[in-house]
Amino acid sequence: MVLRTLCVLLFCIPVIAQVGINTTSPTASLDINGNLKIRSISEETFISNVKDSILVINGSLVKSVPAASVVELALPSIVKGHFTGTGTTTISLATGSERIPFDTEDFDGNSEFNTSTYTFTAKQDGYYNVYVQIKADPSIAISTNFGVAILKNGAVVNRNEFANIGVLGANVTPPLRNVSTLLQLNNGDTISFNVLGAIAMGSVDILENSQDSFFTINQIR
Repeated sequence: MVLRTLCVLLFCIPVIAQVGINTTSPTASLDINGNLKIRSISEETFISNVKDSILVINGSLVKSVPAASVVELALPSIVKGHFTGTGTTTISLATGSERIPFDTEDFDGNSEFNTSTYTFTAKQDGYYNVYVQIKADPSIAISTNFGVAILKNGAVVNRNEFANIGVLGANVTPPLRNVSTLLQLNNGDTISFNVLGAIAMGSVDILENSQDSFFTINQIR
């Protein structure tokens, strides 16, 4: 009777164990120390059942990754942005260089541009074409340098800056400034855009119209 009761208790207690193949010290529910071969796989005919079905290797563990994330990482970066408004944006030049507050996007394929910090952060290594253009209010008539720059990780990598000449109170210099460059970026590198100018200018008014002031970033490889 005692033996029968003991057997019943053993069968009622759930067995929690880790199984190892080619290892005596498994560290997962099923730990395979070697290759995995599946001789046949059934095709799923109900597409509605297929969701995040991508499995990846992280170290030695098999994990799932959302399918959308994998697709996003495989797509090249493509961004175009500008200002939200259609009037003018006043940018202080108290330090001689100030970030351009582009705060809206036409498109952003991989969600890499932050419209709050006005910064692009690369999600993948590659080569990128970068272009920025701004147009100042035509009323500027100060004889001093004024321009625009592309910054990588906070450092200027290319710029277009030349004197803004006024004659008898009239501006005779084109108010448009633009610059482009080709950059090699790694995951986590940033791109931003600055207005450059002499401290004596105090500030500059930039036209917000998206046809006049905008930027593009396009990953080419």
